[in-house]
Amino acid sequence: MILTVTPNPSLDRTYEIPDLERGEVLRATGERMDPGGKGVNVSLAVAAAGHRTVAVMPLGGAPGGLVAELLEGEGVEVAPVRIVGVTRSNIALAERDGTLTKINAPGPRLTAAESRALLAAVLEHSSSVSWIVCSGSLPLGLTPAWYAELVTRAHEWGARIAVDTSGPSLLAALPARPDVVKPNADELAEAVGRPLATVGDAVKAAEELRSLGAATVLASLGADGQLLVSDAGVHYGAAPVSAVRSNVGAGDASLAGFLAAGGEGPDALAAAVAHGAAAVQLPGSVMPTPSDLDTAAVQVTADVPLDRVLTEQGSPR
Repeated sequence: MILTVTPNPSLDRTYEIPDLERGEVLRATGERMDPGGKGVNVSLAVAAAGHRTVAVMPLGGAPGGLVAELLEGEGVEVAPVRIVGVTRSNIALAERDGTLTKINAPGPRLTAAESRALLAAVLEHSSSVSWIVCSGSLPLGLTPAWYAELVTRAHEWGARIAVDTSGPSLLAALPARPDVVKPNADELAEAVGRPLATVGDAVKAAEELRSLGAATVLASLGADGQLLVSDAGVHYGAAPVSAVRSNVGAGDASLAGFLAAGGEGPDALAAAVAHGAAAVQLPGSVMPTPSDLDTAAVQVTADVPLDRVLTEQGSPR
């Protein structure tokens, strides 16, 4: 069972429009609502693969109730922490040419009592978990050190923990020695403070994160594949993708596949690559099911193409 922690979940509303014309009244041709947040996506992917998952998150107001309802409809067990504030609603405008414009709200401010209640909820549901996953941005009221505290607590509870965040929150979590961190190319570059031009640059950056405390680094390099850097060495995985429909949540699907496959070694990397490749070929933030995976197309090797130039070069923000 995989438990996810999403400190700043959202209700995501997507409107399909012909074109985005500033200052005009636009008529949507379609709309949908989805539960949002990186940890939420991981839980959705785990549930889609047929595994048990519990999603711990602060929820408030009508949008929070809708998030819980939508998740439960997808087979995700929700462990809500009730808050005074209202769960944020994000807006996405999807044009017919594939352009996506997103407006992400900051979310509610959590009180000190709500922060403690969130940690208590994780503890309450952590007794039989294989992994704890903490993902995404932190809401107002929580400092970057909150993730570090969660990592420390998880180890005290005897659980393995994966962290998927960026910026100060990622750097603050590293000294607490998370079992897995999962940056993308931009987040990896931001963490080490320099641009990444090649796969070799990404390997060096991942090794730096390990020197700061991460046991394993699973790095998503977009169209250029994925890296797994751990005590067992460096492995590289990739799979062909016929057409990219949406990369929203692809990294979350990769992390779900990696952890569901054990969270270590080349086989888990292959599962991560298969899940990520499947996710980008699905619309919106739809998570892949086992029938969407093409595991035969995945190639994993210890012969890492260090000189390969990154198509989507990571740059410090």
